[in-house]
Amino acid sequence: MFAVMKTGGKQYKVQSGDTLRIEKLAADAGETVQFNEILMLGGDSTVVGAPTVAGAAVQAEVIDQVKGEKLIHFVKRRRKHGSQRTKGHRQQLTLVRVTDILAEGGDKTGVKAAIGAGSAPKAAAAPATAATAAVETGDDLTQITGVGPAAAKKLVEAGITTFAALAAVDPETFDATKVKPEWVEQAKTLA
Repeated sequence: MFAVMKTGGKQYKVQSGDTLRIEKLAADAGETVQFNEILMLGGDSTVVGAPTVAGAAVQAEVIDQVKGEKLIHFVKRRRKHGSQRTKGHRQQLTLVRVTDILAEGGDKTGVKAAIGAGSAPKAAAAPATAATAAVETGDDLTQITGVGPAAAKKLVEAGITTFAALAAVDPETFDATKVKPEWVEQAKTLA
Protein backbone atom coordinates (compact mmCIF):
# COMPACT_ATOMS: atom_id res chain seq x y z
CA MET A 1 0.00 0.00 0.00
CA PHE A 2 1.23 3.50 -0.78
CA ALA A 3 0.03 7.03 -0.09
CA VAL A 4 0.62 10.44 -1.60
CA MET A 5 0.92 12.97 1.24
CA LYS A 6 1.47 16.71 1.34
CA THR A 7 3.75 18.49 3.80
CA GLY A 8 5.84 21.65 3.61
CA GLY A 9 4.32 22.62 0.26
CA LYS A 10 5.58 19.43 -1.39
CA GLN A 11 4.01 16.05 -2.22
CA TYR A 12 5.63 12.70 -1.43
CA LYS A 13 4.74 9.17 -2.51
CA VAL A 14 5.45 6.99 0.54
CA GLN A 15 5.26 3.36 1.64
CA SER A 16 5.72 1.84 5.05
CA GLY A 17 9.44 1.82 5.93
CA ASP A 18 10.45 4.75 3.66
CA THR A 19 12.86 7.39 5.00
CA LEU A 20 12.21 11.01 3.97
CA ARG A 21 13.94 14.37 4.33
CA ILE A 22 11.12 16.91 4.62
CA GLU A 23 10.71 20.57 5.64
CA LYS A 24 11.48 21.11 9.33
CA LEU A 25 8.78 19.94 11.77
CA ALA A 26 8.22 21.04 15.35
CA ALA A 27 9.09 17.61 16.80
CA ASP A 28 12.02 16.03 18.60
CA ALA A 29 13.91 12.87 17.66
CA GLY A 30 12.05 9.73 18.69
CA GLU A 31 8.57 11.28 18.57
CA THR A 32 5.80 9.91 16.40
CA VAL A 33 4.03 12.41 14.15
CA GLN A 34 1.03 12.05 11.89
CA PHE A 35 0.46 13.59 8.45
CA ASN A 36 -3.25 14.21 7.86
CA GLU A 37 -3.14 15.73 4.36
CA ILE A 38 -3.35 12.54 2.29
CA LEU A 39 -4.09 13.23 -1.38
CA MET A 40 -4.26 9.62 -2.61
CA LEU A 41 -4.16 6.05 -1.33
CA GLY A 42 -3.03 3.20 -3.59
CA GLY A 43 -2.86 -0.54 -3.32
CA ASP A 44 -5.66 -3.03 -4.07
CA SER A 45 -8.07 -0.16 -4.72
CA THR A 46 -7.03 3.39 -5.48
CA VAL A 47 -8.72 6.23 -3.57
CA VAL A 48 -8.21 9.77 -4.81
CA GLY A 49 -9.12 12.60 -2.44
CA ALA A 50 -11.11 15.69 -3.26
CA PRO A 51 -8.74 17.37 -2.25
CA THR A 52 -7.81 15.01 0.61
CA VAL A 53 -8.92 11.52 1.63
CA ALA A 54 -11.14 11.83 4.72
CA GLY A 55 -9.87 9.92 7.76
CA ALA A 56 -6.63 8.79 6.09
CA ALA A 57 -3.27 9.45 7.72
CA VAL A 58 0.42 8.57 7.53
CA GLN A 59 2.30 8.03 10.77
CA ALA A 60 6.06 8.48 10.93
CA GLU A 61 8.82 8.45 13.52
CA VAL A 62 11.16 11.46 13.68
CA ILE A 63 14.75 10.24 13.34
CA ASP A 64 16.67 13.53 13.52
CA GLN A 65 16.70 17.26 12.73
CA VAL A 66 19.32 17.83 10.00
CA LYS A 67 20.60 20.50 7.62
CA GLY A 68 20.47 20.07 3.85
CA GLU A 69 23.38 20.52 1.50
CA LYS A 70 24.82 23.99 0.96
CA LEU A 71 23.16 26.00 -1.82
CA ILE A 72 25.21 28.80 -3.41
CA HIS A 73 23.60 31.64 -5.36
CA PHE A 74 26.08 33.78 -7.28
CA VAL A 75 24.84 37.16 -8.58
CA LYS A 76 26.89 39.10 -11.11
CA ARG A 77 25.94 42.22 -13.05
CA ARG A 78 27.48 42.38 -16.50
CA ARG A 79 29.62 44.97 -18.19
CA LYS A 80 30.28 48.35 -16.52
CA HIS A 81 28.68 47.74 -13.12
CA GLY A 82 31.42 45.59 -11.65
CA SER A 83 29.31 44.21 -8.81
CA GLN A 84 29.06 40.60 -7.77
CA ARG A 85 27.72 38.90 -4.70
CA THR A 86 27.69 35.35 -3.34
CA LYS A 87 24.78 34.24 -1.19
CA GLY A 88 24.01 30.82 0.20
CA HIS A 89 22.17 28.86 2.88
CA ARG A 90 21.54 25.37 4.26
CA GLN A 91 17.88 24.34 4.57
CA GLN A 92 16.61 23.02 7.93
CA LEU A 93 15.16 19.52 7.39
CA THR A 94 13.57 16.74 9.44
CA LEU A 95 14.48 13.11 8.78
CA VAL A 96 11.44 10.81 9.27
CA ARG A 97 10.74 7.08 8.78
CA VAL A 98 7.21 6.14 7.72
CA THR A 99 5.84 3.53 10.12
CA ASP A 100 2.18 3.14 9.17
CA ILE A 101 -0.36 4.16 6.52
CA LEU A 102 -3.93 4.36 7.82
CA ALA A 103 -6.76 4.23 5.27
CA GLU A 104 -9.32 5.24 7.89
CA GLY A 105 -9.44 6.25 11.54
CA GLY A 106 -6.46 8.59 11.29
CA ASP A 107 -8.38 11.34 13.08
CA LYS A 108 -8.98 9.13 16.14
CA THR A 109 -5.42 7.94 16.84
CA GLY A 110 -4.40 10.74 19.21
CA VAL A 111 -0.92 11.01 17.65
CA LYS A 112 0.54 14.53 17.42
CA ALA A 113 -0.13 16.12 14.03
CA ALA A 114 2.94 17.06 11.99
CA ILE A 115 3.13 20.86 11.99
CA GLY A 116 5.93 22.95 10.52
CA ALA A 117 8.40 24.64 12.83
CA GLY A 118 7.21 28.13 11.92
CA SER A 119 3.63 27.67 13.08
CA ALA A 120 1.95 26.88 16.35
CA PRO A 121 0.32 23.46 16.80
CA LYS A 122 -3.36 23.51 15.86
CA ALA A 123 -4.43 21.27 18.73
CA ALA A 124 -2.72 23.38 21.39
CA ALA A 125 -4.83 25.85 23.29
CA ALA A 126 -4.32 29.51 22.45
CA PRO A 127 -2.39 31.51 25.07
CA ALA A 128 -4.43 33.61 27.48
CA THR A 129 -5.06 37.02 25.98
CA ALA A 130 -6.76 40.05 27.41
CA ALA A 131 -10.00 39.05 25.69
CA THR A 132 -10.04 35.55 27.23
CA ALA A 133 -9.06 36.98 30.62
CA ALA A 134 -11.91 39.47 30.32
CA VAL A 135 -14.37 36.65 29.67
CA GLU A 136 -13.16 34.71 32.71
CA THR A 137 -13.04 37.64 35.17
CA GLY A 138 -15.55 40.12 33.78
CA ASP A 139 -13.07 43.03 33.43
CA ASP A 140 -11.72 44.02 30.02
CA LEU A 141 -8.50 45.95 30.70
CA THR A 142 -8.46 47.26 27.12
CA GLN A 143 -11.33 49.61 28.04
CA ILE A 144 -8.73 51.83 29.70
CA THR A 145 -7.37 54.47 27.32
CA GLY A 146 -3.83 53.57 26.29
CA VAL A 147 -4.06 49.88 27.23
CA GLY A 148 -4.02 47.80 24.07
CA PRO A 149 -4.02 44.01 23.70
CA ALA A 150 -0.26 43.72 24.27
CA ALA A 151 -0.29 45.84 27.44
CA ALA A 152 -3.38 44.00 28.72
CA LYS A 153 -1.58 40.67 28.18
CA LYS A 154 1.43 41.92 30.17
CA LEU A 155 -0.87 43.07 32.98
CA VAL A 156 -2.62 39.68 33.06
CA GLU A 157 0.76 37.91 33.18
CA ALA A 158 1.73 40.18 36.09
CA GLY A 159 -1.41 39.08 37.97
CA ILE A 160 -3.58 42.14 37.34
CA THR A 161 -6.88 40.89 35.90
CA THR A 162 -9.46 43.31 37.36
CA PHE A 163 -9.94 47.05 37.53
CA ALA A 164 -9.77 46.87 41.34
CA ALA A 165 -6.36 45.15 41.21
CA LEU A 166 -5.06 47.81 38.81
CA ALA A 167 -6.48 50.61 41.00
CA ALA A 168 -4.52 49.24 43.98
CA VAL A 169 -1.17 49.37 42.13
CA ASP A 170 1.40 52.08 42.86
CA PRO A 171 2.90 53.02 39.44
CA GLU A 172 6.27 54.10 40.88
CA THR A 173 6.98 50.90 42.83
CA PHE A 174 5.32 48.22 40.65
CA ASP A 175 8.15 46.32 38.90
CA ALA A 176 6.39 43.48 37.01
CA THR A 177 5.38 45.67 34.06
CA LYS A 178 5.08 49.32 33.12
CA VAL A 179 1.95 50.90 34.64
CA LYS A 180 1.05 54.51 33.88
CA PRO A 181 -0.58 56.71 36.54
CA GLU A 182 -3.43 57.52 34.11
CA TRP A 183 -4.29 53.82 33.91
CA VAL A 184 -4.57 53.64 37.71
CA GLU A 185 -6.89 56.69 37.80
CA GLN A 186 -9.13 55.26 35.08
CA ALA A 187 -9.19 51.88 36.82
CA LYS A 188 -10.37 53.55 40.05
CA THR A 189 -13.32 55.13 38.23
CA LEU A 190 -14.18 51.88 36.42
CA ALA A 191 -13.91 49.77 39.59
